[in-house]
Amino acid sequence: MRFIQTIRNIWTIEELRKRILVTLMLVLVYRLGCYVVLPGISPEDLDALSNFTNKSGLMQLLDMFSGGAFSQASIFALGIMPYITASIVIQLLGMVLPSFQKMQREGESGRQKLSQYTRYLTVLILLLQGPAYLVNLQVQVSAATGGAHMGFWTIAFLTVILAAGSMFIMWLGERITDRGIGNGISFIILVGIIARLPGALFYEFTSRLPGATGSQGGLIMFVVEIILLFAVTVGAVLLVQGTRKVPVQYAKRIVGNRQYGGARQYIPLKVNAAGVMPIIFAQAIMFIPITLAGFGGSEGTSGFYAAFSDINGFWYNLVYFILIVAFTYFYTAITVRPTQMAEDMKRNNGFIPGVKPGKKTAEYLDSIMSRITLPGSLFLGIVAILPAFARFFGISQNFAQFFGGTSLLILVGVVLDTLQQIESHLMMHHYDGLMKDGKIKGRTTGSAY
Repeated sequence: MRFIQTIRNIWTIEELRKRILVTLMLVLVYRLGCYVVLPGISPEDLDALSNFTNKSGLMQLLDMFSGGAFSQASIFALGIMPYITASIVIQLLGMVLPSFQKMQREGESGRQKLSQYTRYLTVLILLLQGPAYLVNLQVQVSAATGGAHMGFWTIAFLTVILAAGSMFIMWLGERITDRGIGNGISFIILVGIIARLPGALFYEFTSRLPGATGSQGGLIMFVVEIILLFAVTVGAVLLVQGTRKVPVQYAKRIVGNRQYGGARQYIPLKVNAAGVMPIIFAQAIMFIPITLAGFGGSEGTSGFYAAFSDINGFWYNLVYFILIVAFTYFYTAITVRPTQMAEDMKRNNGFIPGVKPGKKTAEYLDSIMSRITLPGSLFLGIVAILPAFARFFGISQNFAQFFGGTSLLILVGVVLDTLQQIESHLMMHHYDGLMKDGKIKGRTTGSAY
């Protein structure tokens, strides 16, 4: 079989084999750390926190990205998300501050400076999120078991442990990038998401068995769910890989006895150039009513707060969908710069056939991006609210999360990136690729977001 032969080819390449083994070893270290509980946390405390994360949409999302470490009160409870948050902030600063824009253009040295700033900001975020997580844990435990109050020095000590755990995860991600396969930070998030899949799948299967409490549809419904999940995944792959190729012709130049240029190339404009960033921004805004309702107590659970605190409700998902479409246009506008692309093209003696260089080229590229962003934003919004439709049709909360949203897009994108790297190693050693026809296309950014 072709699959078995491909596995043999992968194992034959010594460098690729070592990279895969190193990746698996580092992932194993990460997964073991997710079960190392913070000092002073009892099993009763874990049950209280687990019940809380099952009720809250935000906590459930954080728990998924941390591979269950959040609900386990693990030393890795804060996960890699503080680093992702810091990276997003630095990326946005690079779009508005000239000093950060200059560092982005300085090549490797500028990239190292930005990476250092990202680490500093990550530590700052951890020092803020750590106490917030511990205070939340204390509130949940006190409400459920009447647990003891955490003193200042206890919170300070556990905050240091949580911060060190997240920085260690970041170090593991960098080691995977350098010595393993794929983008390490993205791979850490992928492992956290996949770690929740077997349990969610098993729970959904047992809930559909005849005689189970609340069972509807039986095993036939479970098979239908698997088919729909496969179809949604295929749609997500199309969304991640969808591009509009713009032809670019380069003028011929003769230097000495050699000819340069004269070839036709393509600019791949992505249908979803914003990635998962619009979903992350929209989620951050939609969690504000949930937070305010939590501070308001029982009085904040009616009317406006009730409508926008129900992640399965109509108004929540409608506004969520509109925000995703708006943020897709916004983020695409600040990341894809047709004017700079036109200037670079003109500087390299390139032009789009039938379009004048300079301003006309920038306007042409801008019009194409405006057209392809509309279906991309609508499709991205649909993918984001698909879990709500899944829950509406009786699919369990944990399993419904895999039908769309940030988790599905990250999962698809990271898997494609990893397979692309494996295929590049195979092609470099003159083996056939992973696919019979064509090559695997990963994301252009290669990042988690």
